[in-house]
Amino acid sequence: MNYDEIFDKAIDRLHAEGRYRVFIDILRNKGKFPNARCFAGHNGPKPITVWCSNDYLCMGQHPKVIAAMEEALHDVGAGSGGTRNIGGNTHYHVELESELASLHGKGAALLFTSGYVSNEATLATLAKILPGCIIYSDELNHASMIAGIRNSGCEKRVWRHNDLAHLEELLANDDPALPKLIAFESVYSMDGDIAPIAAICDLADKYNAITYCDEVHAVGMYGEHGGGITERDEVADRVTIIEGTLGKAFGVMGGYIAADQKIVDVIRSYAPGFIFTTSLSPVLVAGVLASVKHLKQSGEERAAQQANAARLKELFAEAGLPVMQSVTHIVPLMVGDPVKAKKISDTLLAEYGAYVQPINFPTVPRGTERLRFTPGPQHDEEMMQDLTNALVEIWGRMELKVAQAA
Repeated sequence: MNYDEIFDKAIDRLHAEGRYRVFIDILRNKGKFPNARCFAGHNGPKPITVWCSNDYLCMGQHPKVIAAMEEALHDVGAGSGGTRNIGGNTHYHVELESELASLHGKGAALLFTSGYVSNEATLATLAKILPGCIIYSDELNHASMIAGIRNSGCEKRVWRHNDLAHLEELLANDDPALPKLIAFESVYSMDGDIAPIAAICDLADKYNAITYCDEVHAVGMYGEHGGGITERDEVADRVTIIEGTLGKAFGVMGGYIAADQKIVDVIRSYAPGFIFTTSLSPVLVAGVLASVKHLKQSGEERAAQQANAARLKELFAEAGLPVMQSVTHIVPLMVGDPVKAKKISDTLLAEYGAYVQPINFPTVPRGTERLRFTPGPQHDEEMMQDLTNALVEIWGRMELKVAQAA
């Protein structure tokens, strides 16, 4: 058995398909983001502008967040000391879970080390606890949700994206006596569209199902207090479990679920992904706590981000660039070819100092490869104009199709 040959062929396949991933060597400039320094392929750091960060509101740079983390570091040290079962509940964790439960109007919340882990652990555990459970999963659900459903070993039904008629058809065809769970996202980050949450909840009521809504791209971003689309649309009370991340709009790291106390207690007690994982550093939790508290009271960051996203979409459309329709803060630009998407990304970085990561299969279907821009509150008009001009030049150089918004 030639193991090296097998590994070489696996990597070669990615190169041949234009899917080999290259991670940028970067340092963000504290207090000046989206300005950063790129180290790859340069004689020393090169200044760049970041256009694809999931730190949507720049809260990872906010003075309150940094100050809270520094205070925690000097108060309790760096690490948590192990799992919460062994090391205990650092008081920061208790405070943050209370704050997140309040944010979503739920009885309790539970912290995980990432949004991926919170999805995988919760969905896998729920389906194992509910005898004969069937999970109904939107076809564009995140890989972490798919992993959780797969690891549960339960029956699953995949419904066409946001297609309520198809979802109801699947629900109606199954035994009414079996437990049912409908899993979906609020904001789908590759297309920037939104799930019809109220209508999904109507179907859940009709067919006696529970609901699981992934709000990772919406928490902090929508709603009066940053509770996400479920808060904005006033349906949080109808969703059984709301899952979110602490590494995007809140700017730090971690994941969580919010639900009633009984469900949270079940996950806390049965999910291996929670029980056997070292808990988040209290330094990180202190930063998130400051971020959540700030965004509950401040809409300034949300408003600035939404305005900049709308402006960038406008500039792209006016320039004839193939910007995809999006009703959220996501600004996707269709390319349709993995090699060309990577080439555009490389050219932007090397020649214009603009960083955006290409999005290829399996994150999106083959033939829909794209660039995904996430302008934040600190991107200014000059930055957006320069980016648009650079893209127009590259589009012409590569003889790519120019079109109005799809």
